Amino acid sequence: MIFAGLVGAVLWNLTTWYLGLPSSSTHALFGGLIGAAVIGAGFGAVNFGVVLTNVVVPALLSPLVAGVVALVATYAAYLITRQATLRGSDAGFRHGQTVSASLVSLAHGTNDAQKTMGVITLTLIAAGYQESGSGPQFWVIAGCGLAIALGTYLGGWRIMRTVGKRITDIQAPQGFAAETSSAATILVSSHLGFALSTTQVTSGAVVGAGLGKKLASVHWGVVGRIAIAWTVTLPAAALVGGLAAWAASSSVLGLGIVIVAALAAGVTLYLLSRRHPVTHDTVNNEPEPVAAGVRSAGVRSAREGEGTR
Repeated sequence: MIFAGLVGAVLWNLTTWYLGLPSSSTHALFGGLIGAAVIGAGFGAVNFGVVLTNVVVPALLSPLVAGVVALVATYAAYLITRQATLRGSDAGFRHGQTVSASLVSLAHGTNDAQKTMGVITLTLIAAGYQESGSGPQFWVIAGCGLAIALGTYLGGWRIMRTVGKRITDIQAPQGFAAETSSAATILVSSHLGFALSTTQVTSGAVVGAGLGKKLASVHWGVVGRIAIAWTVTLPAAALVGGLAAWAASSSVLGLGIVIVAALAAGVTLYLLSRRHPVTHDTVNNEPEPVAAGVRSAGVRSAREGEGTR
């Protein structure tokens, strides 16, 4: 069941990564495990009350809270430093972003990394390699931390472009406000034991930062697609996890089919991503859909102007 749940989570994460949508790996993991548990042990194996109060409700509220905090912080930042920003001097915010971005990474480690550690520890206990009730071993903690860091460096550029460019064009004061708001929201939630998504919180803070700056524009079409991905993440991962659990538990052949299908799907998504790669050299380039929209709008405006003349 654990294996099937992870298959559901990983395949959904790879799909949204390929599309450049910052979906929640947290809720994909929960969805995959829930789907696998329901198929393997029935609905009674899942405490849906805890899922609602500790997962679903925080998922709905956290982006809104981070967005409101970022909006107020961005407005205050521009208001307080108005004279400096009029002269184009935002060096202080750029240096401050080093600290605020580090805080987001720290907050991410206090929340998101813990779920992966929990799943590995659960597997070790279920297989009899670790005593029930014991915490994660050091190699599990170190491995999860290194895996998150390596994955962010090697494959995070698609998500970075969406969050940093496609939602709204973030400037240094906005970035500082968004990162600080995200870190504060995640750290408080971790202290309260809520399983948040760093992706959702950060995206909500970026939207708030865009609204907090005068004349800044938020691309609501992109925000809408991200929101749809958030909504279907848990049930979609649960569906894949449930199907994987059904096939894997049927026979050794079924388990082999799930392994082959998962590997094939992952490799296919990777190969498709190489057709239009996003790297550290191209991450700040304007995405094609946005660029095409801007160009077509400019052509329409020019034609309308000629007609008026």
